[in-house]
Amino acid sequence: MTSEYRKRALRFVLPAVSAALFGAGALLGAPATAAAPLMHASCAANEYDNVDGDCVPRPQQAPSAPPGATAVCKDGEYSFSENHRGTCSGHHGVAKWL
Repeated sequence: MTSEYRKRALRFVLPAVSAALFGAGALLGAPATAAAPLMHASCAANEYDNVDGDCVPRPQQAPSAPPGATAVCKDGEYSFSENHRGTCSGHHGVAKWL
């Protein structure tokens, strides 16, 4: 086996072995100890887990802003999102922040 052949083989084999041993994150340079947010398996049917792991009420229709609403979606539903990113994403975006 020539040294050039070894170099080529290692270039393709090492990443695959690394991914197999340490997960795909090793290929992407992700930290091995990245902590995922705590997700609540006990959110009610009318709630969802947000990116922080909190149970948040799902958007809802109402004649006026319900207590705790943070935005009005473009489809008229009120959102209770705790973060701007992704708010009203399934409702055509945010019409107005409250």
